[in-house]
Amino acid sequence: MDGETGDQVSDQTINMAAKQQLLVVGNGMVGHHFVEQLVAAGGLARFEVTVLGAEPDPAYDRVHLSEVFGGKAPQALRLADPAWYEEQGMTLRLGAEVEAIDRESRTLTLASGERLGYDRLVLATGSVPFVPPIPGNERAGCYVYRTLGDLDAIRDACAQARSGVVIGGGLLGLEAANALRLLGLETRVVEFAPRLMPVQLDESGGALLREKIGALGVEALVEKATECIEDGEQARHRLCFKDGSHLETDVILFSAGIRPADALARQSGLAVGERGGICIDDGCHSSDPAILAIGECALWQGRIFGLVAPGYQMARAAVATLCGGETRFAGADMSTKLKLMGVDVGAIGDGHGSTEGAQELLLLDRVNGIYKKLVTDGEGKRLLGAILVGDGTDYDRLLQYYQNALPLPEPALSLLVAEGAQSAAPMALPDSALICSCHNVSKGAVVAAVRAGNQDVAAIKSCTKAGTGCGGCGNLLKQVVDQALAEMGVEADHSLCEHFAYNRQQLYHLARVEEIRTFDELRDRHGQGLGCDICKPTVASILASLWNEHVLEKPHRALQDTNDAFLANLQKDGTYSVVPRIPGGEITPDGLITIGEVARKYGLYTKITGGQRIDLFGARVDQLPDIWGELIAAGFETGQAYGKSVRTVKSCVGSTWCRYGVQDSMALTQTLEHRYKGLRAPHKLKFAVSGCTRECAEAQSKDIGVIATERGWNLYVCGNGGMRPRHADLFASDLDEATLIRYIDRLLMFYVRTGDRLQRTSVWMENMEGGLDYLKAVIIEDSLGLGAELEARMAAIVGTWQCEWKSTLADPDKVALFKAFLDEEPATTPPRREERGQWVPAMAPREEAPVPFTPEIAIKELI
Repeated sequence: MDGETGDQVSDQTINMAAKQQLLVVGNGMVGHHFVEQLVAAGGLARFEVTVLGAEPDPAYDRVHLSEVFGGKAPQALRLADPAWYEEQGMTLRLGAEVEAIDRESRTLTLASGERLGYDRLVLATGSVPFVPPIPGNERAGCYVYRTLGDLDAIRDACAQARSGVVIGGGLLGLEAANALRLLGLETRVVEFAPRLMPVQLDESGGALLREKIGALGVEALVEKATECIEDGEQARHRLCFKDGSHLETDVILFSAGIRPADALARQSGLAVGERGGICIDDGCHSSDPAILAIGECALWQGRIFGLVAPGYQMARAAVATLCGGETRFAGADMSTKLKLMGVDVGAIGDGHGSTEGAQELLLLDRVNGIYKKLVTDGEGKRLLGAILVGDGTDYDRLLQYYQNALPLPEPALSLLVAEGAQSAAPMALPDSALICSCHNVSKGAVVAAVRAGNQDVAAIKSCTKAGTGCGGCGNLLKQVVDQALAEMGVEADHSLCEHFAYNRQQLYHLARVEEIRTFDELRDRHGQGLGCDICKPTVASILASLWNEHVLEKPHRALQDTNDAFLANLQKDGTYSVVPRIPGGEITPDGLITIGEVARKYGLYTKITGGQRIDLFGARVDQLPDIWGELIAAGFETGQAYGKSVRTVKSCVGSTWCRYGVQDSMALTQTLEHRYKGLRAPHKLKFAVSGCTRECAEAQSKDIGVIATERGWNLYVCGNGGMRPRHADLFASDLDEATLIRYIDRLLMFYVRTGDRLQRTSVWMENMEGGLDYLKAVIIEDSLGLGAELEARMAAIVGTWQCEWKSTLADPDKVALFKAFLDEEPATTPPRREERGQWVPAMAPREEAPVPFTPEIAIKELI
């Protein structure tokens, strides 16, 4: 191809007074980015633009497609509403499939038979899923995973299925597996290669990833070649493998890679690669200078780029070609960072070490499930590639070392440990360092935007678009903004959101000092606008921590998130859970019978939890008041499992029954749970009390942990489980009960006052200057003179506690909030099926259990 020919056409375009007809075929992520860049470059003064999308939906974010199965609305994935195109003066036609290109007459023919003329044509047709030529691949119940339409078909199929298999263990295949998992199917992945994600990961990384997703319930079968698909005996399909084994399943998803969607190019005689793809030059011209191609349909120097960031770079180059700019496509870095089923995975450059003379540095931490590999040049001075599994915190920094050929520290292995990973500041990067590859935003552009007056991340995103693509550069972007502000002598903006120029701690103090009791009053005095889903729940929590008013009082109702709004936890099928408080797991036989009877009456699933409570699942919103009415009549109260508050105090039986117990852990557990129940905090809080050092209650993994000694109680603080487990720290030893409670009072109220939004106690202490020693000085030594005030504040909270469900049932206005419909027609229960003697959502995975435990059995055993 001759790039000069394309430039001549571009020059003619610029010089012509009349607008030319520009057709864009494809309204995916890359096609939409192209028209955005065209608008920004003033291209609408040159072109009359029509965008043709084959799908019925406008451009949406395919990268996060599986989140729809996790509850995200499809509309939330939209990149722009159709109205945006109209406002810009462009025509968007959806469901408009192009069947043919006539290059001689410069016309397109749609599936409807309509013909459209063009002066310039941009093909952004993307790719199509590759379905391996396996006999039986066309069977009903076999799907590809690519579009919103595919998701609808998959969801319908899974509603009646027990199991699903994804053929293909690459990046897209694991995303598809996560989709099946979110739909509740027993999920397996079949991969031909000897490891998962064979392009990005090496043997060790693939093996660890396989272990980690296996722990999440997704089994991966590697080195499996599927010979055919036929009827199954126990399920709909049987996959027969070359090694003689087989696997049965109800649903099959093909995700074995992509192929460029180049059918129009082939039909019209454009040059295509031997293995597909529309051949383009650096300006994205095809072999016809009037036609450009961008994204996954385009082949540049023999390469197809299957990530969104290179497609965006092509889109910018195409706009420059059409509007006289200088940007050209020069290839793209295929490094990627993603989270698969909650597992961090990162791949940078030559992670396989195929470069001549390359050296490898490895870190394998099987205890914590972390694998890190650096590939350097022979002298260990330049990073050539990296692989990260289980911990992606180093990715942004390593990517900058790779992209900018920065000299590595000595020893380079220090980059794999925490101290080394934090040693180099982002501002040491050159201005040319690429911060956001999706939108081609350099560090210099971010710094320039900060110096131009955009002094928070939201403003930087708005003016540069950095961080608005895949979102992977978010942490690095924040660091660069903060350091740019520091260089200017400006304190970094830690605003809660655009409506409040304060963080949570500051808002707490403002509300306390000024005795502000409503969101509207706080906003009118210290904020602006109407509020959002960040500041409203945060302020709701602050007000509850301060004044302990019922969260469903009229001034507070609109502030609550879904769980607090209905005083119950929303579940995957749209129903809610009911969790009565069972302090320390201690419950009478009559109490057990009541819970069993309630569960049987309302058809609820019962589960004894790790927090020593009994959860009841599957209640409709309209059933919640009736269920709680029966529980409260039997003496139960809300367990507040729905709130960012004290959840449970776990306990062993202590000296009451155990021959090893040295203190009465059950009595202390009852005291602590009844004292702190209802306390709202920045995040949920969990306690435990063990009656001896054998630690049966697992107190050292809790926010507040208490362990009995011969002389009293040892207090442990700021531990937690979850995604970042942290062992609690010993705070004080051999305490009497009064001193123990005094220290817990002070520590909890100090946390409530100073913690950030959604910050666990572990992170709160880690981020505190001085850490544990500072916390001991404040709480034990009363170094700030706050001890008496913190104790008084806790006493006020304890003294004003109310069972939120009992108060709700006493107020007809609050009860009315739980009515499902305005008319009197009863609500319907979502589809269920029976599992192990109980009713579960129809999309939940099936498992076999030899002895089911049901509410009926519980009642019979106790009577």
